[in-house]
Amino acid sequence: MGALGAALGALGRYLWSGWAGATGLFCVAAAWQAGHEAYGTFILPAPLDTLRALAGLAGSPAFHAVALDTALRALAGFAVAAGCGSLLGVVAGYSFSAIRVLQPILTLILGVPPIAWIVLALIWFGASGGTVVATIVIAAVPIAFAGAVEGVATRDRTLEAMAQAFGAGALRRFRTVVVPHLVAHLFPAWTTTLGTAFKVAVMAELLANAGGVGGALARARANLDVAEAMAWVVLVVAMLLAVEYGVLHPVRAALERWRDAGVPWGVKR
Repeated sequence: MGALGAALGALGRYLWSGWAGATGLFCVAAAWQAGHEAYGTFILPAPLDTLRALAGLAGSPAFHAVALDTALRALAGFAVAAGCGSLLGVVAGYSFSAIRVLQPILTLILGVPPIAWIVLALIWFGASGGTVVATIVIAAVPIAFAGAVEGVATRDRTLEAMAQAFGAGALRRFRTVVVPHLVAHLFPAWTTTLGTAFKVAVMAELLANAGGVGGALARARANLDVAEAMAWVVLVVAMLLAVEYGVLHPVRAALERWRDAGVPWGVKR
């Protein structure tokens, strides 16, 4: 019962903290409405008109398949990019030589525009979902790598040496000393990686004619239907926010409960 109460309390605090984020979204909606009133419907539809267009799209039979295609491709690219980038970053973080060798390569990859990778992926994989996922991975791996490298390279070596002096093995030192510090760097990098995954997914779908939200945006552009185009954009942003605040942030909060231990009402040891 105590564990359940603590979990419910943590959930309640997390949901209550969402008011600050909701305030930011309301400010964006207000600026959006002001832009609509200044430039008109054809340039920027009103937020309510966009939501009505999104509701109309949600009633179509193909809507769920389109949204699911983009979400699965973005999440698959994110999972591969975050996993490979983080693993390489953790390994490289223990070796300054590896950092010096890999850093210019990753900078080079970041310097290549995603549209160039899309063209190459089209040649390699054709107009398919593989093109979308491959482009996401190439564009997002350096971001996760940089976060993992920074987390391992800036760890407290004196604390690690103290743990070793008390007989902690390499695995236990990594779990108890390095991981808490690593998480603080990994999750901001993963959040950026997730945003990159959804943006690149839509762009790759549009340019590769691979269906999904990108394909739907291409059709809306051909029909000059600005409200529909904005509705698809809102859908992508909603999916991104759902994954970030519904998965990444709760996981981070669970892993960083030790941060609350220093306050009087925090975690009791």
